[in-house]
Formats: sequence, C-alpha cells, structure tokens
Amino acid sequence: MNNTVKHIPVLLNEVLEALAPQAGKTYVDATFGNGGYSEALLKTADCRLIAVDRDPNVRPRAEELKSVYGSRFDFRPGRFGDIERLIQEPVDGIVFDIGVSSMQVDQAERGFSYNKDAALDMRMSCTGISAADIVNTYGEKELADLIYRFGEERKSRRIAAKIVEARQTAPIATTRQLAEIVYQVIFKKPGQPDPATRTFQALRIAVNDELGELERGLAGGLSVLKPGGRLAVVTFHSLEDRIVKNAFRRNENPCTCPTEFPVCVCGKKSQGTVITRKPILPTQEEMEHNSRSKSAKLRIFEKSK
Repeated sequence: MNNTVKHIPVLLNEVLEALAPQAGKTYVDATFGNGGYSEALLKTADCRLIAVDRDPNVRPRAEELKSVYGSRFDFRPGRFGDIERLIQEPVDGIVFDIGVSSMQVDQAERGFSYNKDAALDMRMSCTGISAADIVNTYGEKELADLIYRFGEERKSRRIAAKIVEARQTAPIATTRQLAEIVYQVIFKKPGQPDPATRTFQALRIAVNDELGELERGLAGGLSVLKPGGRLAVVTFHSLEDRIVKNAFRRNENPCTCPTEFPVCVCGKKSQGTVITRKPILPTQEEMEHNSRSKSAKLRIFEKSK
C-alpha cells in the first residue's frame, strides 16, 4: 500500500444512492483521480469497476486498488472523452467528477494552484500545451476572450493586457508570477475569494479542453450504458453544470419539431429520463467537513429501459 493521502469524494453518499451498486454488475469511474468513488463502489457491492484517467500520476493508486480487488478492478489510461473507445462493453452505471482533482491541486509542482509557487503547467495528462505556453504566445485579444469565456472574468481584457505587458520583459514562467499580474488588476482583500481564481480556472480549462471532454464524455457514456443504467455527474462551476443540464435535457427530449406540430415527425427518440430536475447539493455537514464540496452539484440521468 502506498502512503497517498486519501481525499474525500464529494457527494459520495448521493452518488452511491444514485448508482445503487449491485453484485455482478459493472460500473465506471470515468475520473479516477485518487480513487475515492472507485473504492466506495467496490466496497458497497461485489461488483466490477472500470476506472479511467488521463493523469499518469494516478498509477500507484490504481495499482493499490488492483492489489486489493484483483479482477474486480480494471484501470484504463486515457481521457474520459474517449470513453466509448476505452470501454467497448455495456455497463450499469458511470460517475463523472468533473474538473481538477484535489490530488492535482495539492501537488504544487503541477502548477494548478495560485497558492503554491511552481512552474505554470496545469496539464492533467502531463503532455501537450501548457498554461505557460498559452500566456506567453497567445495574442492579447485571444487571451482576453479565453479568460472571459472559461473564467467568466469581467476584467479579462485588463488582465490580458497586463499579461502581454509583463511578458515583454521576461516570459511568465510560474504560478506566482501570473497571480501577481492578476493582483495588479484586482486587488486581494482579506476574507474575499482570491482574484486569481477565475484566470487560473480559464487557463486550466483551455489547457485540458475540459468542456470539450465533458461533451464527448457524456455522449460516449450514454452510448456505453445498458438500458436502465445511470450517469451521475458532479460539477463544480456553472460552465460545467450548464453543459450537463443541457445534455440531459436534450437526450430526454430530442424532438426538433415546431411546437405547433400536433405529433412528432422528426423521428428523434428520447434516450432516457432526467432524474434530477434540480441538482443535488452537498449538505451543510459535508460543506463544513469538506470545503471543496461547497460549489458541487450532482445531476443524474437514467437511460431508457
């Protein structure tokens, strides 16, 4: 067993209730991370669990669970947006925990956090374009649009201008450097959210194509689900939640006929039912014990039987 710190999965009881794991059935943890959901599902029932993650740093944790659960646990490296290719068999339930994992944030050298000075990286897969590449090569308008779109930052244009001004002197190489640039535009105030939060979120989403991955993951997940199977999706900000909400609604009611038509003629059939008309939120007790749960929302979709 390794000594990896075990982080608390958000809305765990609610996810377990949604998927209701049973012996002999197969479930997918599409965002393995530190394995919290995987381990809980395996402990709850004598089921089989397939875990997916693009981050090579989760390997030791995956090997740990493999040593305990043997053939019941199967780890498959890759992006959850490729779930249809990675899992070519029908499954009974899937959980997605969207966004950066607590394990990645806590590893300072990964460059996800403005609280820990490190190389400006943010790559979940440890490959491809980094956050430093973006801030040092994108044009000012392109940077501003990115920060506004993915970070919903109203002062994106001023931040982008400061970034371009700063990099003319020297490349922006660290998380601290970037955070200090943001603070020149939005001053830090005690007791208030860190002003760098939205800019860092935007860069992380862009580096990892998180919203595109989510769109592809939901479509692929629905495809590999058995009739009656469920998707349980935990999100942490409005951009993610909006994609999940709209995808679930679209799959429940895909009809594109004009409202004045008396009957449907487009031929598009419902793929299932939205179980959560409103998202499930963490309890006050959970928020007190796990501050990372405060912005979490759980939505559930059940495939037609």
